[in-house]
Amino acid sequence: MNKIHILSNRLPYNTEKIDDEFKLTPSVGGLATGMKSIYKEYNGSWIGWPGLSTEQLEEGDQEKIDKALGKEGCVSVHLSEKEINDYYEGFSNKTIWPLFHYFNEFIEYEYETWKAYVAVNQKFADAALKVLEAGDTIWVHDYQLLLVPGMIKAERPDVIIGFFLHIPFPSYEVFRILPWRKELLEGMLGADLLGFHTYDYERHFFSCVRRLFGLEINFNQIHTEDRIILADAFPMGIDYDKFEKASIAASQKLDQEKSELQIELEKYFLISPDRKLILSIDRMDYTKGIANRLHAFSKFLDKYPEYQGKVTLVMLAVPSRGNVDQYMKLKKTVDELVGEINGKFGMVNYSPIWYFYRSLPFENLIELYNASEVALITPVRDGMNLVAKEYVASRVNKSGVIIISEMAGVSKEMGEALIINPNNFNEIAESIYEAISMPLSEQRERMDVMQKRLRRYDVFKWASEFMKALDKVKNIQQNFNAKKVSIPIQNTIVQKYSEAKKRAIFLDYDGTLTGFHANPQAASPDEEVHNIIRKLSSDPLNEVTIISGRDRDTLEKWFVGHDINFIVEHGVWTKVKGDEWRMLYQINADWKENIRPTLESFVDRTPGSFIEEKNYSLVWHYRKSEPELGTLRANELKDELTNLIANHNLEIMEGNKVIEVKSGGINKGSAALRFIGEKQFDFILAIGDDWTDEFMFKELPDTAITVKVGLVNTAASYKVESVTAVRRLLKAMVE
Repeated sequence: MNKIHILSNRLPYNTEKIDDEFKLTPSVGGLATGMKSIYKEYNGSWIGWPGLSTEQLEEGDQEKIDKALGKEGCVSVHLSEKEINDYYEGFSNKTIWPLFHYFNEFIEYEYETWKAYVAVNQKFADAALKVLEAGDTIWVHDYQLLLVPGMIKAERPDVIIGFFLHIPFPSYEVFRILPWRKELLEGMLGADLLGFHTYDYERHFFSCVRRLFGLEINFNQIHTEDRIILADAFPMGIDYDKFEKASIAASQKLDQEKSELQIELEKYFLISPDRKLILSIDRMDYTKGIANRLHAFSKFLDKYPEYQGKVTLVMLAVPSRGNVDQYMKLKKTVDELVGEINGKFGMVNYSPIWYFYRSLPFENLIELYNASEVALITPVRDGMNLVAKEYVASRVNKSGVIIISEMAGVSKEMGEALIINPNNFNEIAESIYEAISMPLSEQRERMDVMQKRLRRYDVFKWASEFMKALDKVKNIQQNFNAKKVSIPIQNTIVQKYSEAKKRAIFLDYDGTLTGFHANPQAASPDEEVHNIIRKLSSDPLNEVTIISGRDRDTLEKWFVGHDINFIVEHGVWTKVKGDEWRMLYQINADWKENIRPTLESFVDRTPGSFIEEKNYSLVWHYRKSEPELGTLRANELKDELTNLIANHNLEIMEGNKVIEVKSGGINKGSAALRFIGEKQFDFILAIGDDWTDEFMFKELPDTAITVKVGLVNTAASYKVESVTAVRRLLKAMVE
């Protein structure tokens, strides 16, 4: 069985040195829970940092750690304190983290930390490359390792790579701020499958890929020169059963088994049975909206004074990056707000806020989930937020209300929650009132729906769905590669070419012999193209034909001196070498005056677009336009043109960033067939990249070798990935 490897910043074990040996304690996070079953079931390795810097280790410790972790199938990537500081604390958490969470004012643009990020990502990639074997799959996780997929793919193109981003992916307008934006995207595009928590993040990613690289995206597939990359939304779940069972167990404990916290909570409710607890659990992070939450709670107490003395906010803030300026300032702000609110609304036997700046053991978290009638989760930006799911899973009596920020990914799965804007303090205050006042029957109705949904899509289902998608992308790539001109297939084509006595060679121009250009008139053939055509046409056994949608004057000028044939404007005009231009079909262009105003209006509305006029067609180009606007306008234009040409013998042809209107009934396929006529060619080769070339692929005899440029669905016999591959094939033939 092929192995599946996991690669993340941290390994799923905490490492502690006891009596000269290292003890491993399993991590309890959602990622560790979901991934352990994957890599062990498929006999893979988990590659990551063990949690201790090289400076913290004595001589021989590194080998001991590696040995202990090796027994658990883990591979260590050892990092120095400087690497941790620059790569993790620096670029990962002072550049990527604020950027991806829309806190632009906190972003640091340090070239030194960027260099460290690149170097450490390479270190992780190198560790992975050492364990990878043919047929293996690797699943890379999160923002600390955005470059790793590209680094692995560059060395091992045969390995299937998955990548999952556990934080938001920002909009293009935010992402473009980063000086190293293209490098990060190139790294991510090394993956064959990219996973995000929500469709919004996926959509933002596609937008950045379109705008920065101009790659074609069909549905959720990105088409590069040599691969198809899949991207999709996989909302991460939790170990639902674990929380549900722990909650049931906590409620059934005997008095002597209860924790100190549970005993204190029970005393609290005995003294004040009408009191209600609102639970807030977060890392102390500026993305979590903790200060906003406190302001909103204060507004609630002001607006509804009847609840003063009856409602308490239990706020657990887990320490995080306490040595970073922004986090120190945030803690100071939170401390002051808690003191201010407790001072303003507190009484002798009542504190409005119970504030804990520390983490709590798992059993205490369950006790808080059980005791709190409301969960208040209001991040200003959050990739998912699993606390919300943990609270829902723990409410075994189906009571309780959850208030969620619309900026948290989890809000997409919890339509039954009270969803708020985290910057609208009045809305949050009103939601607190609604939650506390909500009838028990409504609470249970809402909670029941959410519990059923989260139970179905737990962390194991999440991992399983991602693995299924990896299998899907494997099949997609295998299907597309099945027609790919490999070295053996190329050798077969060359052999057939060399053995043939009479050959017909049809070559499209744009996107086939040369790449696309923003300005179509700047796409004249380079010296390599001239050399290839010269060698092909100098062989007396060959009939070489340029078959293109371009106009005759341009192509004749570009290929002056070459002994070749032309079929241009999609088959309207032909020119046999040594002869004059002939029109295959008697057509006119009177219709242009009716169509041109429509195209001009789209030029006016779409910056960067322009009209190219050919003898018998009009072409609207939008390659230089903003990608998403260009695609939108192209769809609008097709709709308008469809109505305009309804009663005319015209066709709409969509090419690579172009919409062309031309006279109907004419295509490259019929033109190529007429050109062949009754001649007995024993070798026919046709190469093209556009959907207009599909007519040619379908019309030519079954014995013809037809080649599509680009890894897309086609009627052609074979596919090559790029213009470079076309030239490589043609050079192999002539040499």
